[in-house]
Amino acid sequence: MKLLLVSVLLCAVMVLTPAACEYCCKGCKYMSFCTSLHNKSPFNVLNCLVLTDKVDSSGAGDLIPTGISDQVNMSSCCPHGWTRFNRRCFVYIPTAMNWAHAERNCRSMGAHLASVHSSSEYHLIQKLTGPYGYKTTWIGGTNASGKHVWLWTDGSCFSYTHWCPGEPNNGCGNQHCLQINYSGSKCWDDVQCDSHRPSICARKISRHLG
Repeated sequence: MKLLLVSVLLCAVMVLTPAACEYCCKGCKYMSFCTSLHNKSPFNVLNCLVLTDKVDSSGAGDLIPTGISDQVNMSSCCPHGWTRFNRRCFVYIPTAMNWAHAERNCRSMGAHLASVHSSSEYHLIQKLTGPYGYKTTWIGGTNASGKHVWLWTDGSCFSYTHWCPGEPNNGCGNQHCLQINYSGSKCWDDVQCDSHRPSICARKISRHLG
């Protein structure tokens, strides 16, 4: 039985300065299933962190990149089972998986683990977890740099937060992924990325590409 490595792009298509890119690329040393790419172009610096999600699979031994330009047909309406809020569609995934696997699963649907930019968005996301008991759930925040810089996997600005008191604390030095619904306050917490949680995916609404 061979080992299939499936890559998940993080910080995809983010335009950073050379110094910021180098800083972000160092983050992979903090994750056992992470490698980094540092790609310079004549016009800018594109930085990607690639999380490799290890899956046993017979007959498969190559690294399979997901790429950052997957073609997805998206209509002006949300897919069945998704909830529309403002210009995005959200869906709760009850299957528990590690953070990298959850991001890969979202990407397979033309989405990312959800980013949150306002209290109203966060309340919507919490509402989606309600029928399942408000379990701790993955969203798209990660501290892959191992420092205090948090990023969203969809490349949007990390401006809104709802951390629990004393969080993020990077307990044991290896908590680099963001879970919601932590503690009685149902706030945000950093936790080990190889923990298994349900997840929330989000995708933009756009006109049909076909």
